[in-house]
Order: sequence, then C-alpha cells, then structure tokens
Amino acid sequence: MTNNKRYYTLDTHLKEIFNEKIGKISLDGYFTCPNIDGKVGYGGCIYCSREGSGEFSGSIKGDNLYTQYQNQKNIISKKWPKINKYIAYFQSFTNTYASLEVLKEKYEEALSLDNIVGLSIGTRADCISDEILDYLSELNGRTYLWVELGLQSSNDKTGKLINRCHDFIDFKNTTLRLKERGIRVCVHIINGLPNETYTDMINTLKDIERLGIDGIKIHLLHVLSDTMLYKYYIQGNLRLLERNEYIRLVVDQLELLSENVIIHRLTGDAPKNKLIGPKWSENKISILNDIDKLLKERDSWQGKYKLEY
Repeated sequence: MTNNKRYYTLDTHLKEIFNEKIGKISLDGYFTCPNIDGKVGYGGCIYCSREGSGEFSGSIKGDNLYTQYQNQKNIISKKWPKINKYIAYFQSFTNTYASLEVLKEKYEEALSLDNIVGLSIGTRADCISDEILDYLSELNGRTYLWVELGLQSSNDKTGKLINRCHDFIDFKNTTLRLKERGIRVCVHIINGLPNETYTDMINTLKDIERLGIDGIKIHLLHVLSDTMLYKYYIQGNLRLLERNEYIRLVVDQLELLSENVIIHRLTGDAPKNKLIGPKWSENKISILNDIDKLLKERDSWQGKYKLEY
C-alpha cells in the first residue's frame, strides 16, 4: 500500500486520479427518508439523530448550497490550506429521495460551484429508480461520481431491528445495477449494532465484498442522546464494543477485503454534545493509529486473506 498505510485510502486514490489532495465538502440538500415520512416506515433508523448523520455538514437550516459550500471551504482551508479542489458530498438523510427534477437542480448547482470536481451521493438501496439510475449514469460520464449506500448490516434481522425498512436483496440488486453502469459504489457498514456477534459483522463484510464494491466506510455504532437507540441502550439492551475489540475487528475485516477496495473511513465521528457512548471513540486519531499498529504487529495488510469465489 502507499501513503504509509497498509490499506488503500481514499486520499491515496484521489491523488492518483487528480494528482493533488482533494477535499470533501458535506452539503445538506434538505431531503428526508422513506422510513421517516411514512412511505415504508416511521421514525428513521434507530441510531440516526435529527440531522440524519449530517451534524458536520456545517449548514444552518435554510442555508443554500452556495453558502454551505463557502462555509465548509473556509473551515477546510484552515486545516489544509493547499487544498483547492473539492468533492460535493450530499450526506444528510437520503439524497436520491426526491423527483428527478429536484435532484437535477441540486446536483447541477453543486457541480457549478467553483473548484468542485465531483459528487458523492449518500442514499438507500430502495431509493434509486430506473430514471434516477439513468441520470446517475449520465453524471458518471461527465464528472467523478460516488454513490454511497447505507447498508449497515447484511443480516435482515438486524435490518428490521434498526428500522432500515429494506432487506439485503434490495441492497444487492441496487448495487449490481449501479455496477452494471460503471458507477462507483461505496458501502456503509456499522460495527456494534444491537445483538450482532463477531460472526455477523464479519459476514456483512464478506457479503458486500462478493458484490465487487468499489469503496467502504466502516463505522462504529455511536449512541446519541436524541435517538431511539439511546432509549434502547438505557433499557440495558445494548452492549457497546470495547476499544481493543473494535480495533481487532476492523483489522480482521481489512484482511478480507480485496486490495483495490478504497477505504473511505475506518471509524466515524460523533458530536460530543450528543455522544452517550462509547466515550473512547472521541479520540479518533488514536484509534486509527492503533489500527495501523496492529496491522504492523501482525505483518498484515488489506487483502491478505481476501476471499476466493
């Protein structure tokens, strides 16, 4: 691997494509989800906050895309002053859950912003119609595009418990449809979901690896104060992963992934004012460093034990 990592990072991949470091700017398109508004369910996924995973988008409710972009760009420039190209990331809630006309308006506006070189669109497997797929395919032909699908677990019992309201077959079919069009697919999974065993979490990794995914985000389950999961947690129904347990699990998962799968994340961020646990997750850099350390101790790397089909 490159970039002093034993896995294939998104930063490395983007430098290969663009020959420079690329920033990623979270934008709020003010969408909702079909398991919030009643189309397939109510309440949303039990771990989602009121912002729908968009706490770090930097937006004030009502800000247009241009204002959000400028605000985020100013923040990023203080940390990485040499970055001058960006990917627009529609993150909060389900960003293909609207009419084609609305999606075109928002995506095209984002692409028109100065120094935007691509799009990343977070969505659900049950919210990509044929006409939206056709449009995504057309976008993919003229810009750098990722579609990020929130799976979390391939175990349908877990899917029901977290109120995802679609099953793994839906996810598999959508992934294959996107792949047939040559569209990059990044899959989100969560380690530590209620009642999941080590085997469940490894099986999720194996199930998505078999589909030929292009990228992955591995998240730690966070319990946030304004979620249904918090109520589940205080009733004693959830065991939080220990720090070393999580690190070992992520390394085990990396070893099974093909070496060409791009690693977008190995843990997640949570707003400190809402985080109930695990509190050890607040030191993200330390977690990433210890993942690197364990890979080195094992003399291991991404793809060391990749699956054979």
